[in-house]
Parts: sequence; C-alpha cells; structure tokens
Amino acid sequence: MQELKLIMKMTMKEKKDVLLSILFGFLAGVTAVSLFASSGYLISKAALTPPIYTLMIIVAMVKMLGISSALSRYGERYFSHRGTFSMLRNLRVYVYEKIEPISTTILQKYRSGDILARIVGDVESLQHFFLRVFYPPIVLMTVFIATITFTMVFSIPIAMVILIGMIFVVIVVPSLFYLYQRKIANNIRSYRGQLSSEVTEYLYGFTDLKIYGQAELKKNNILKKVTLYEQATKQANNQQAFRESLLTFVSFIVSVTVLGLAGYFVANGNLEGILLAMLFMISLTVFEDTSNMALFPAYLEETKQSARRLEEVWNVNEDKNEVKKPFVLEANLAPTITLENVTKKYSSTPRPIAQNISLHIESGSKIAIVGASGSGKSTLLQLILGMVPSTDGLIKWNEKSIDYLEKETLWNHANVSLQSNHFFYGTIRDNLHLANSEATDDELCEALDNVKLHHIRLDDLLLEQGSNLSGGEKQRLAIARLFIRKAAVWALDEPTSSLDVVTEKHIWDKIDQHSERSTVIVVTHRLTRLQKMDEIIVMDHGKVVEQGTYQNLMQYNGYFKRMKDLENAKLNL
Repeated sequence: MQELKLIMKMTMKEKKDVLLSILFGFLAGVTAVSLFASSGYLISKAALTPPIYTLMIIVAMVKMLGISSALSRYGERYFSHRGTFSMLRNLRVYVYEKIEPISTTILQKYRSGDILARIVGDVESLQHFFLRVFYPPIVLMTVFIATITFTMVFSIPIAMVILIGMIFVVIVVPSLFYLYQRKIANNIRSYRGQLSSEVTEYLYGFTDLKIYGQAELKKNNILKKVTLYEQATKQANNQQAFRESLLTFVSFIVSVTVLGLAGYFVANGNLEGILLAMLFMISLTVFEDTSNMALFPAYLEETKQSARRLEEVWNVNEDKNEVKKPFVLEANLAPTITLENVTKKYSSTPRPIAQNISLHIESGSKIAIVGASGSGKSTLLQLILGMVPSTDGLIKWNEKSIDYLEKETLWNHANVSLQSNHFFYGTIRDNLHLANSEATDDELCEALDNVKLHHIRLDDLLLEQGSNLSGGEKQRLAIARLFIRKAAVWALDEPTSSLDVVTEKHIWDKIDQHSERSTVIVVTHRLTRLQKMDEIIVMDHGKVVEQGTYQNLMQYNGYFKRMKDLENAKLNL
C-alpha cells in the first residue's frame, strides 16, 4: 500500500469532509435499515387489526425515518463530493509543483502522449479513491455492526447469518477479485498510455506521414491499440458485472436464509411471528449498499496504479530534484558560470553527448559555442541552463551548485531562445506578453520593428505552434520576445539560422544593443561575427577540443581554423 501514501495525505487534508461523509453515510445506512424494519413491523402489526391509535407511533416513525434517510443521504453525497473535489484540486496543484521544475528531464524520458495520459487521466482516476475505496467500506462495516447488534436482541442465530454474509460480501469476495483485477488494471493502464502516445504522434506528424505514404500504416497501428484497449476494458467491465451479480446473489441467499431460519424459529415458538417480516426486511436492506464493494477491487487497483505512474514521473531524477537551502540570483547582475568535469549521457545513446567539460564564463562575457552538427553544442547550453541534469560533474552559478538554484529566478533573469520555440494559439500580443506581461503596445510594436516584422499586427491570430508563420518569422518573433524584457543572461541556440544575411546582420546588431551588459552564450554553426566574442568554445563529438579568442584560435591553426577555412572556401564557390 506504499502507493497510497500520496492520496491518503491529500485526503486527510480534508478531515472535516471525510468525517462528515462517514457520519452521514452511517446515518443514511442506519435510517434506511430502520425504515424498512419499521415498515416490516408495521405490516405485521397491521395484519393483526389492532386499534388504529396503536399504529400511529409506528407510522410516524416510518415517516420520520424516511425523511431522515433522504436528508442523511444528501449530506453524505454533498460532503463526500466536496471533499473529493477539494482533494483533487490539491492533488493537481501538487502534481504540477512536482513536475514543473523537472519538465525538460521528464520530456526526455517519456513520450508526450504518455505524460498527458498520466497527469490528466491518472490524476482524474485518483478521485475514485475517496468515493469508491476509502469511506464506503468504513460506512458499510459500521452499518453492518449496528444492524447485527440490533438483530442480536431478537435472535442471535439470525444475527450470525447476517455476520457471515457480511464477511463474504465485504471481505472474502472483494479480496479474491482484487487478486485477479491487478493483471487487468495493468493492461488497461499500459494500453491507455500507448494509445495516447500513438495518437499524439500521429497528429503531430500527420504531414510527414502523408508525404512518405505511411499515414495508413500508422492509422492501422493505432486501430490495433484501440482494439487491445477496448478488449481490456471490456474484460474489466465483464468482471465488474460478474462481481455485482455474485454479491447480489450472496445477498439474496443470506436474505432467503434469514427468512427460512426466522420462519423455523416462529414455527417452534422461539421467535414472535410479528418479527418475521421485520428481520427479513432488515436482511434485504442492509445488503442493499453492498454493490459498492463490487467496485472496490477495480478502483483500489486503479488508484494504486495511477499513484505509482504519477510518482514514476517526478522520481525520474529524484536525487537531483532534492533542493536544500535554495539560493536566488541577484537582480540585473550578470552571473559567473562554472562547469567542472561535466558529462551528460542519455540511456538511448552509446556515447556521452557531452564528456568531461570544464569551463569558466565570467560575468558579462560574450561566449560562442561552435562545432559541427551533432557535436553537443545545444546539449552544453541546456546543461548550463539546468534544462537537463548532468550525469556527472558540477555546474555552478555564482560559485553555487545549480542544483540548489531557485529555478524560477533563473528563468526570470535569463533570455532564452532555443532552436525550436513554442508559440501558443492566440494573438501576437498574447505570445509576446509571455516574456513581459506588463509591456505596453508601443513596446511590443517596437520589438516587432526591431526584428523587421512590420507587417504583423498585435491583434493578428497566431495558430498553434505558429503554423501560419514561416521559419524565419518564427525565429524573429522569438527574438522579439527577448527584446521586451531585461535579462542578466542571454542564451541563444542558432537564433538566426533561417534568416537571410542582411536580416541576420540587422538582428545581431539589435541583440548586441539589448545584451550589452549581460552574459551572452550563443550556439552557432556559422563562424561569422565571432571576432566580437570574448571566448569561443569549439566542440567535437561531445568534447571541448579548443577554446580561446577568435584571433588566438586562428593563429593556432587547429580544428577551428580548418572549420573557418572550409566555410570560406564554400562561400567563395
């Protein structure tokens, strides 16, 4: 039951609603049993044709119990659902707070569709814990105990029959089915995650699938997974229906046994005949809510699996994620950044993407990271920003480990433009306000002018992922976002790779103006404008092979010099 610690913690935050739900559930169950018991007694009493005034008290009791039962049931539903929704709200906030700091790491391990299934579907599944797993057995047990205690006043053997029925319905049958349910629940979770991943990938890659004629094949693969998911769900539903039928059958067997045993006692004079209908109605009513126990095994396993899948997500980098005594960056002060023997290796690649890298970046310096495609430039930048955790080594900002850096302050003090920048469905104004929500329209228009997007208006609609913009327009819009906020660090990964030479020069001039006093780190495979850099870091196969100023590297006649000569030769063709 280790998996249930999280959901139990969230549930116990709503102690008031939990206790009130159990209380009103108990009252609803007891009043329902009392109502039918009184009705049975009233029927038997009325059959003896006593004076009408002798029945008035019982009639009044029946009316009172009917109203009390309805009010208690309403109270149970109200407080149980209020507690559930409050718990679900707290859980969603908790899940977000756990995964937000390590979102980049999570995206490297899990497919986006699988993550979506976990943080939406699995969180939603946890709402059943309180409504179907936690308090129904407690309420059912207390109602049974109260009923058995009451029945013992009239007949201990009949009370024992109800007790045996309770043990079967509440403990034995659910336990047996729970053991079998575990296998089915695992299949459903697995198929749902796979299906979500495949559908997400199909939608995002539909254009490429069409171009290469693989759309139909991909669709057939998805349909196969749909079939597997439907079969697993159907199997679970069939089992649930069988459980409900079995519990109903056991309940009726107990009721018939009570009726037969009570009739036998009446015939032998060991029980008053007027109590026969009452005891039979008690046995029928007390087992009425046992249908909840048919759902118990499925929802218990579903809750455990959902909690486990969620914990797997944020435990992906548990050691690195423990932040003790976090520190914050000083406002508007460019930091110094140090890397000591940093290595990064993905489990899916045979060699490290970055290997044994040691660097020191002074406050306010301008750094270029160059190298061939696949040399590890972007990975190095992401390591510096803490977007991916290092496999080994130490990364420090202002002489303190980045593991202890309050990530929110890092993003507040950094202007970052990656190779792929995300744009949300909405207006241009909405997307620019992501960088600075307080920026005025004049400031936004000035930023657009600085990147030569004069033809775009702030109220123009931007489609999801900026699909109605060209590659160059996306890059310029991403840079425009950087121009409307001040930052101590500028981290740019191929920011102008899709621009023509004239526009690129204009953009870089504007970047130089806005980042004059900041620490600037630029990843590029173009070896132009590097004379302005304080230091150039040259990478090859995940290693830093050279570093120094432009003049020093050109005089050294090494790897960088050969790259520059090759680029010049191609430009002269």
